[in-house]
Amino acid sequence: MDHTPVVRIFGQRQVVFDAEGFLHDFSEWSDEICAVLAAEAGLLELSRKHWQAIRFLRDFYAVNGRAPLNSQLRKGTEMSLLELEALFPGGIRNGARRLAGLPNPTTCS
Repeated sequence: MDHTPVVRIFGQRQVVFDAEGFLHDFSEWSDEICAVLAAEAGLLELSRKHWQAIRFLRDFYAVNGRAPLNSQLRKGTEMSLLELEALFPGGIRNGARRLAGLPNPTTCS
């Protein structure tokens, strides 16, 4: 698999992504980047529930330095895993985590 980083332009900013479309740097995330990534995934509008999941993932990662466990994700969003999976094209891993700017789970240590 190609691991070459991809540089994309958002406004005046250059933002680095990995080959699977995950942000290289958690702090580079913005609502604008999230909206563009969502549209590219087929989500033309992010609902309150989308933002609830995205904000929870970001807040949890910012505090804990890791993604939440499934039980923490369910409790923190007050949604079932099935509901979360269905909300995001690509499910939780390739959808919600990617849109929230969390690191690629396959490269996390």
